[in-house]
Amino acid sequence: MRIAGRGLIDRETPVSFTFDGRRYDGFAGDTVASAMLANGQRLIGRSFKYHRPRGVLSAGSEEPNALVTTGVGPASEPNVRATMQEIYEGLQVRSQNAWPSLDFDLMAVNDLGAPFLGAGFYYKTFMWPRRFWRHVYEPVIRRAAGLGRLSGQPNADAYEKAYAFCDLLVIGAGPAGLMAALTAARAGADVILADEDALMGGRLNAENEHVDGQPGHAWAAGVVAELAAMDNVRLMPRTTVTGAYDGGMFGALERVNQHRARRGEGAPLECFWRIAAKQSILASGALERPVAFANNDRPGIMTAGAVRAYLNRWGAAPGKQVAVFGNNDGAHRTARDLASAGVHVVALIDSREGGSIESADFPVLRGAVVCNASGRKELEAVTIRTASGEHKIQADCLAMSGGWNPSLHLTCHLGARPTWEPDIHAFVPTPGAVPGMLVAGACNGTFSTHGCLAAGVAAAGDALEVLGRKPEPMDLPQADDAPYRLAPLWAVPGKGRAWLDFQNDVCVKDVQQAAAESFRSVEHMKRYTTQGMAPDQGKNSNVAALAVLADARGRGIAETGTTTFRPPYTPVAIAAMGAGGQGKGFAPERLTTSHAASLAMNAPMVEAGLWYRPSYFPRGQERNWRQSCDREVGFVRNTVGVCDVSTLGKIDIQGPDSAKLLDLVYTNKFSTLKVGKVRYGLMLREDGFVMDDGTCARLGESHFLMTTTTGAAGEVMRHLEFVTQCLHPNWQVHLSSVTEQWAQFAVAGPKSRELLNGLLEQPIDNDSCSFMACGDVRLGGVDARLFRISFSGEHAYEIAVPARYGAALFDLLVAGAEALEGGAYGMEALNVLRLEKGHITHAEIDGRATAGDIGMERMVSDAKDCIGKTMSERPGLRDPNRAQLVGLRPVGAVKQLTAGAFLFEARAEASRENAQGHTTSVGFSPDIGTFIGLGFVTQGRQRHGEVMRMVDHLREIEAEVEICAPVFVDPEGGRARG
Repeated sequence: MRIAGRGLIDRETPVSFTFDGRRYDGFAGDTVASAMLANGQRLIGRSFKYHRPRGVLSAGSEEPNALVTTGVGPASEPNVRATMQEIYEGLQVRSQNAWPSLDFDLMAVNDLGAPFLGAGFYYKTFMWPRRFWRHVYEPVIRRAAGLGRLSGQPNADAYEKAYAFCDLLVIGAGPAGLMAALTAARAGADVILADEDALMGGRLNAENEHVDGQPGHAWAAGVVAELAAMDNVRLMPRTTVTGAYDGGMFGALERVNQHRARRGEGAPLECFWRIAAKQSILASGALERPVAFANNDRPGIMTAGAVRAYLNRWGAAPGKQVAVFGNNDGAHRTARDLASAGVHVVALIDSREGGSIESADFPVLRGAVVCNASGRKELEAVTIRTASGEHKIQADCLAMSGGWNPSLHLTCHLGARPTWEPDIHAFVPTPGAVPGMLVAGACNGTFSTHGCLAAGVAAAGDALEVLGRKPEPMDLPQADDAPYRLAPLWAVPGKGRAWLDFQNDVCVKDVQQAAAESFRSVEHMKRYTTQGMAPDQGKNSNVAALAVLADARGRGIAETGTTTFRPPYTPVAIAAMGAGGQGKGFAPERLTTSHAASLAMNAPMVEAGLWYRPSYFPRGQERNWRQSCDREVGFVRNTVGVCDVSTLGKIDIQGPDSAKLLDLVYTNKFSTLKVGKVRYGLMLREDGFVMDDGTCARLGESHFLMTTTTGAAGEVMRHLEFVTQCLHPNWQVHLSSVTEQWAQFAVAGPKSRELLNGLLEQPIDNDSCSFMACGDVRLGGVDARLFRISFSGEHAYEIAVPARYGAALFDLLVAGAEALEGGAYGMEALNVLRLEKGHITHAEIDGRATAGDIGMERMVSDAKDCIGKTMSERPGLRDPNRAQLVGLRPVGAVKQLTAGAFLFEARAEASRENAQGHTTSVGFSPDIGTFIGLGFVTQGRQRHGEVMRMVDHLREIEAEVEICAPVFVDPEGGRARG
């Protein structure tokens, strides 16, 4: 099916690939679709719902039928458009949505049941009996749903994300886009020219016409070469601009290596770009729309423009006997191109009445329509209806054209609606739909090559004026300027299903049924029928479906309106949008400086805020973690324990307005904090709920060091940046996250000062380093910071050194602690220690707790305002019946407590309606000799001493618990201050 002397493929470079295991031959420059058509293979896939045989319909990214899976194993990628996938040596392609084979698909039985599977059948069929949904309907639907299938294996391909900045972004490299880019580039503007095709030039590569006295594709190649030689131009072929966003930002997907058999090590498959442009020009062309008639989805039925593209660009004839059917002059162009290439045109069927008929080597039927098509797995004949009746003609390909729709999707991504243009019977972009974006060429309803060239120059001139530049004088190339003439034809009446949306199997009757059932809004019709949903986004079917709906409602298309176009314009792999987030990139391992030492002590590691921290440090004959945990708690309570707390968020705050910032973000006052002192602080969200807690040390008059919980470090940093950048950009304050720059260790227990004095160059005592003091110290010639703070309730310190000294200091501290009959303690012991003292973590401040709920309402200062204060005073958040923080201890036969269990009054039924609260944290306390816990109970502080039932429905555990104060050890705090 190759046509000698036609096409822009490289016939000197043969390429072989496989489709469903069978070898096919093509040439460099072929797509899977063009190579398959050149090999006479028309059946490519099966339709979504009815599994009808389908072939290639178009030649671009709008292709709804020819969806295939490429690659094998982890590298397989489903739902790839055969019209966009370039072939390369060894490419493996498989059909999808068919079993056991494409040629014999058992699921095609759905087509026989079509009368029962019309629009909305899901909503009517799977309602009763109700118990069938979970065990019958849903499993069957899930197995049948979808088209391609993922491999189920981890994807080893690499992806990238990148950023680009320019004066002018030109979207589309057809005649309008090329002229716009050339005009702006010659004026000195920084230009990015992006086009989704591998070969820039747009329709000029697919048409048999001349520009400036040379073939259109040659003229386009010359312009591209000139642009490529300019330093101020970036050409981005194989790059689809997928979305338009606020502030001149665009998303774009570049297919970097999908056309190569061999990729360099680590080379990305795709790259997702964020492009920031001062001005933009949309020159994305137009999409040809099919005509709906009975069985218009047979393999071999294609759009007329696609037939010309396969003939003129790829040198492939889609058929040996081709019929052409249309309502515009483009159909005549297709017939002429085919005939001049030696392809037999059996008839040109023009739905328009009258008009002159040019002399042609093929029959021309005026005022006629194609009303049906014959053949199952490929087209065999079409039925033509004329004024004198109906008759069949043999044809293995039908080129149909219902006119062109401007490709205006990006202009609607910020919420604008397009405008109906009756002269071309299509929607066009509404001016100003995207700030800073100009629209030129076919996507604005200009359908002649000359008009597109002129529109590109004009749009570039307007953009340059905004940019403060002047275009250089240049002659406009001479090109075809034939008018665009058509008579609207959306659907041909007749028996049988006439398809509108090929991808979602929606026909004319479905849209009419939606209207009859009162789904008359375009958005309701879309969802009821699934027309224009999913990746299609209305590219092929939208206007024709709207026309059918308008007719059913007795209204015009302009009154009926259009559906909402949303990004992305074409599908984007999640792996591309989240490039860098695969594997450990999604949840990177953050390791403390003591990590290697902890592993050497056989500590199992647990993840906390992406940090890996030791759970406990097993020793000798200990058979379970509880024994290790109890021992480590004993170190802190009786001698001394060492714990790596480097993971706590550390934010360095400096500047004259630092104290103002802290007063605003904390509930309590920090401007009165003395230099060399530390204060505990509580932070609220804007809605009045607790965001985080931690300490803040004043290292200098305008220098503070804030600590946050491990998990909320990033959230708090973002919060502070919002305050300083948006609420008070005039404040002189600078923020820096220094979590990774400092290694910090807690030294806790009665012998903690003794351990530190063995290392510090200047010993400390209770006067020189009192409770909640901080200051600079030195040990081993290294400058360090010492904080007298305690999370365990014991006499304790935290010592911080630059991270490069962290591993050495941890070894020294652990060795010193062991010499004093203590040692390292991990997260399990840390949890027990803080539970014994009633200290909260994010298990308690989980986003639903107020300062009053956790008993810290007095920390909300009356002397100043703070973020969240006003909202925290809402009646609902001050309700005395809210759940309040309490301590819990078992008093019945069952001594085990579990986190996440519900609390009920002693004799109440354990149902949701009777729940009085819940547990948040639990642990076994070796000091108390039993499990203890924290939780929230309605009016909890008034119910100390009451016995309630704890019920854990998930683990099937029930216990009697006593409500008590949340502090179990040293409630007066004498140990920490002594």
